[in-house]
Amino acid sequence: MGELEKQDLYRDLSSLPPSVRGEIINGQLRTQPRPAGKHILAASNIGAEYHGPYQKGRGGPGGWWILQEPEVHLELNEAVVVPDVAGWRKSRMPHIPDAHKFTVVPDWICEILSPSTASVDRHEKKPLYARYGVQYLWIVDPLAGSLETFKLNGDDWDSTGIFMGSEIVAVEPFADVAVSLSDLIGE
Repeated sequence: MGELEKQDLYRDLSSLPPSVRGEIINGQLRTQPRPAGKHILAASNIGAEYHGPYQKGRGGPGGWWILQEPEVHLELNEAVVVPDVAGWRKSRMPHIPDAHKFTVVPDWICEILSPSTASVDRHEKKPLYARYGVQYLWIVDPLAGSLETFKLNGDDWDSTGIFMGSEIVAVEPFADVAVSLSDLIGE
């Protein structure tokens, strides 16, 4: 794909209506509807639980940015993703960018599965995140009440846990704070 076509692809992404969420994955524009209520609730809960201890240092170590739906440019016009929740160590990204484009690869990404996104999240974005060096990946399935956690090992993911129901989650990169899974993804 030529550079002009890639620029057109990002222009197409930028012009999507607000009711549609778009990403560029492996050089292709992918769209899906905005998330449903349980998906939004899980993203809000995860952000809320880790924001205080990890971003603000209240009851935890601090030193992180925890953000919902950032537009992450892993590679300009080739891989532009919008993870549900993402985190950066402040030592790697000392300041939030002024523009809406985040060009520093996140240290941690949390994807929340929906019936319309599960295949893309698991089979396209998961290997993409490994290729670009995201160190930690969490996959939440709010309908199943589960959380799978992974740590990057070379070019592939090692499982670091599978949590169900109301199990306590204390796993990298947020192992300093224990949270009930039901508090992370439930009502």
